[in-house]
Amino acid sequence: MQEVEWGNVNMIEAERRLLANALLDISNQRFVLLSESCIPLFNFSTIYTYLMNSTENYVMAFDDPSSVGRGRYNIQMLPDISLNQWRKGSQWFEMDRELALEVVSDRKYFPVFQDYCKGSCYADEHYLPTYVSIKFWEGNSNRSLTWVDWSKGGPHPAKFLRSEITVKFLESLRNHKCKYNNGDSINVCFLFARKFAPSTVSKLTKIAPMVMHF
Repeated sequence: MQEVEWGNVNMIEAERRLLANALLDISNQRFVLLSESCIPLFNFSTIYTYLMNSTENYVMAFDDPSSVGRGRYNIQMLPDISLNQWRKGSQWFEMDRELALEVVSDRKYFPVFQDYCKGSCYADEHYLPTYVSIKFWEGNSNRSLTWVDWSKGGPHPAKFLRSEITVKFLESLRNHKCKYNNGDSINVCFLFARKFAPSTVSKLTKIAPMVMHF
């Protein structure tokens, strides 16, 4: 085990190690990165079927012209990564085996991040979105399957406490609708959600059978 720091490029190093170890099992075909504050919004069979039948990867990637988007770009990344190629997104991804192999094999773009994405650059918000957008954009949905609430502002999404966990709240997360790049609407938008405090576990366990059909 190696210690990592929030926002540091060693977060990406850790993610690549996780993928490399998971790839050793040939039966693993889809790879999902979640945090300890994530919860599933559907039962296992629903999530498994959704991912195994999907033809796309789910790496959030978008062009953010603000100071926390393009403002984090380092011109020293040229010529490998230009400002027009720079993307931002969530670190919580879902990808297939082919893309996972490419991520752990990347010897061109990752070293650029190791050298020039430091301090307030926050590599975990930019490496995968940028790399996937440059190399594998055709197979990417440009969105994550993990829902978060950024409406309160700040560097972290809202954290939900035990008192906020209700059947109505969980149903609202399950009933979100999304659109793919081609504009087609889908019924199931998110498979997971965060950020849930440890105190929510007992209530979530009680509600799950009636809402998520566990």
